[in-house]
Amino acid sequence: MLTRREFGISAAAIAAACGTSTPPEPERATPAEPLYFDLHIDTPSRLVSERLNLAESPEYSQVDIPKMRQGGMHAGFFAVFSPARRKAPVESVKDALSITDVIVETVKKHPEHLFLGTTSADATRARAEGKIAVFLGVEGGHMIDSSVEVLRQLYRLGTRYLGLTHSGNTPWVGAAEYDDGPEGLTDLGREIVREMNALGMMPDLSHASDRAFFDTVETSSLPILNTHAACRVVANHPRNLSDEMLKALAQNGGVLGVAYYAGMLDDEYRSQFPKLAEIGRRRSQVRQEFASDTKRLSEELWKLNLAEVDLIGAPPLSRLVDHIEHAATVAGIDHVGLGSDFDSVGLRLPQGLEHIGKTPNLIEAMKDRGFSDPDVEKVLGGNVMRVMQATENAAA
Repeated sequence: MLTRREFGISAAAIAAACGTSTPPEPERATPAEPLYFDLHIDTPSRLVSERLNLAESPEYSQVDIPKMRQGGMHAGFFAVFSPARRKAPVESVKDALSITDVIVETVKKHPEHLFLGTTSADATRARAEGKIAVFLGVEGGHMIDSSVEVLRQLYRLGTRYLGLTHSGNTPWVGAAEYDDGPEGLTDLGREIVREMNALGMMPDLSHASDRAFFDTVETSSLPILNTHAACRVVANHPRNLSDEMLKALAQNGGVLGVAYYAGMLDDEYRSQFPKLAEIGRRRSQVRQEFASDTKRLSEELWKLNLAEVDLIGAPPLSRLVDHIEHAATVAGIDHVGLGSDFDSVGLRLPQGLEHIGKTPNLIEAMKDRGFSDPDVEKVLGGNVMRVMQATENAAA
């Protein structure tokens, strides 16, 4: 594993690269550039808890306007997330509405850079206009409280995918790492998936159990998404997809957004997590100590992220490419995308992908591995666009 010195990252280095104020705006995208569409970004949690200003680029931010432009991003799904096991479902519905409002209001503050996207055409428009389209994805079926009516309302507010489950089961679908609920989809779960097809909302299986994955593939008449996971043969994480699942995904026409979270990418790296226990305890203390000072909280948490890298290093970028390559080999290049999971995994990331501005490093690594330009374009965003267009056309 790489040490932080090899990792090529320090607070000073990132501060120099990104600064704590808005850097000069990079040259805007042109329609000739490959469309870059990230399937899963967790920055909304920071918009809510830390009141992050997207126009600024502090060292602890992984996704903000300057970094998105640096990375060449044209569109991305911002995750609407509420903890599944700490709140009653009706409270999670309220969270879905309030977090959606925060995202919409944030986008409105930066009209020269951002706009709210609801269709695949909006991603194309963003590239043509030199802007970034922000899409809404709800992460967890608990946030509809088993209600088709709530599902419809979230669609009307702009939600274009729903993660069927997250950190816990719902009454109608089983989660990947929990066994206190249904194994797969119940009859209500199948009804909800069919309603999503009718609306034009994509099912996301990122946190679903294996049985729920296959049940959804069987139920859905349209392509599904797995917005942020990886390949189980390469790293044996319970949320990763087996080769059987990858083949079923291909038959369905769906897309796996390969996640950047190193704990899902590398078994040896994940085996070192027990060494991080003391840093984890300190992280809980910091959250309490600086709860009323959001800027200081962000800074202190960032220091702990750096301490983790000092202690256990980070996998090389090639490990992420291993997962992309395996998914492309088993499912086919038409079924692979990118779902970074930035702003929720700290610095447990491959070397060279510490924030979204470093996406060109991944593109270069893919080309070094032998991916052609057309293949890179598919992984960057072309495959996601295909799934969205199929969903929109069927609903229309």
